[in-house]
Amino acid sequence: MLTDLLNHPWLTGILLNTALLLPAAISPKKLLTPMGIAHAWVLGVTVWGTLGWAGYAVVMFYFLMGSGVTRIGMAEKEAAGIAEKRGGTRGPENVWGSAAAGTVCALGFWAVTKLGGDGGASIWASLFALGYVASFATKLSDTTASEVGKAYGKRTFLITTLKPVPRGTEGAVSLEGTVAGAGASLLIAMVGFAVGLNSSLGMVICLIAAFVATNAESVIGATVQDKFDWMTNELVNVINTVIGATVAIGLGLLLA
Repeated sequence: MLTDLLNHPWLTGILLNTALLLPAAISPKKLLTPMGIAHAWVLGVTVWGTLGWAGYAVVMFYFLMGSGVTRIGMAEKEAAGIAEKRGGTRGPENVWGSAAAGTVCALGFWAVTKLGGDGGASIWASLFALGYVASFATKLSDTTASEVGKAYGKRTFLITTLKPVPRGTEGAVSLEGTVAGAGASLLIAMVGFAVGLNSSLGMVICLIAAFVATNAESVIGATVQDKFDWMTNELVNVINTVIGATVAIGLGLLLA
């Protein structure tokens, strides 16, 4: 009975995330705010409970890479006034802006897996797993493209007009950022493949989905984001990752 309890994925998730996030809470070098830590705990427990260690590996890789990328060229970005707030320390809005779409996919995977072993449930479990990986591939691509572009982009253009604009402008793209973003999405797709959440075809689908969604996010930033006070960066991030997951699931259905 005790062994079965300890092997329960949700209990494992609680114990593991408590053990990992307690040191983060007392560490002098913070990657998360106190509320960010609490929300990351909920996210981590949910991911482990639904997708196990494989899903957890993907989200942890995203978090570590995303936090590191945010600090690229920090001095230059701070001097230009285009650095992330709080020096890149993540709060709850950042946690769910990045992970809301992935969490829905993880819960979808868990739900259809619990329905039984028929072919339909199996197909949808694979599609939700693909959407999960694609959502984080999309977000890491967007973060990397933005941060590398702001730090090292030699020429930045507004995606809707291709007119030169200053680095850090909403909707701006650069060659350096675009290449870096594609590389970042490939890394997440490779992690997803390595842990068995997507196939080799799924890696290609994740790359396509991340590219489409990242550029769609730039279009949103260039056209409508500044027109509405309620359209925050975090909400745009949610939209961005939903597009990435949806494109991936759609392509997965089409090619199944």
